[in-house]
Amino acid sequence: MSRLADLGHDLQTGAKSLDVVNRRRTWFMISAVLVLVSMLGLAARQLNMGVEFDGGSVFEISAKGTSVEEVRGVVEDQGAEEPKVQKLGSDKYRIETTTVTTDEASKITAALSKKFNVKLEDITTQVVGPSWGDDVTHKAFTSLIIFLVLLSVYLAMTFAPKMAVAALIALLHDLAITIGLYAIVGFVVSPATVIGLLTILGYSLYDTVVVFDKVRENTHDIEKSNKMTYSQASNLAVNQTLVRSINTTVIALLPVAGLLFVGAGLLGAGTLKDLALVLFVGMAVGAYSSIFLATPIVVALKEREPAMKELTKRVANREAALAKGGKAAGKGGGVAVAERDGDDDADDTAQAVDETPAAPRAPGERVQPRRGPSREQRSSKRR
Repeated sequence: MSRLADLGHDLQTGAKSLDVVNRRRTWFMISAVLVLVSMLGLAARQLNMGVEFDGGSVFEISAKGTSVEEVRGVVEDQGAEEPKVQKLGSDKYRIETTTVTTDEASKITAALSKKFNVKLEDITTQVVGPSWGDDVTHKAFTSLIIFLVLLSVYLAMTFAPKMAVAALIALLHDLAITIGLYAIVGFVVSPATVIGLLTILGYSLYDTVVVFDKVRENTHDIEKSNKMTYSQASNLAVNQTLVRSINTTVIALLPVAGLLFVGAGLLGAGTLKDLALVLFVGMAVGAYSSIFLATPIVVALKEREPAMKELTKRVANREAALAKGGKAAGKGGGVAVAERDGDDDADDTAQAVDETPAAPRAPGERVQPRRGPSREQRSSKRR
């Protein structure tokens, strides 16, 4: 087997373990820093909303041997304020401006036609009203709220309310980081961006639900036992699903990386980068949150319950008894030790076996079998 397969087997059986849950303060701190940086970036740069949301005019032109700066300069010379120019493919350009009048649009198309020697009918013009953009924004937020409500109900019914809370926190964490990075990079927010956001929500939840299912399996009726704490059982679940999460994330990121770095970067397919960036960042952050954030949040909430606190005490007492019995056996005292943890449900016993070595004998000396008491000795004892 490969090293990754060997590692997966060791994590599955518990032969090796990464202490993810008990280091939750570290993961919480990392997530807090990432969210803070993202929110500061969002506040400083704001989202670069496309015409589909803010309204405006769109011009598309095919011109060889030019650049984005040249196209922007021609449009600005006609009075357009801060036009957004995207290169689509090798020689096609998309220009977005604020809403312009018919005469202003005619001047822009005429200037583009003259500058780049393109026929007027080959320049595409489209006007998007602000009311349509507001309608799209409203529908996007409505869809997101409905999605989160249905998700909460499903997780609360299928797993537990605390798991639903943890999943929602992980989702908001993924959204905050993805949106913040999108603002820092400055990509235009388009309908493809919204589709990408909804997609990463589903992907992040998929990974989180798989881990939660393993946590539920490992912690079933755990309060009736004293072998593992809730934290230990949950950490085992994270380790058992760790390699699977890594594999699925890498496989999902490879084609998205192709869209982002090859399609948008090398081939110049500008329409792909809006979708590819949000998918790439969201999938990576979603994998992180499902492993290092969601389950630790569940553990932090569950271990506040009285039953889990009592379980933690019983497990600690049991481990102390086993450690004490092991030390007694190591000293070779020959005393059988039975330790109970004081709870009626606990029935674990640690025994030390007498393994004191026999005294050395002289060379050639025969080993005589041990003889029991003679008949006279037994009869005298009965008298």
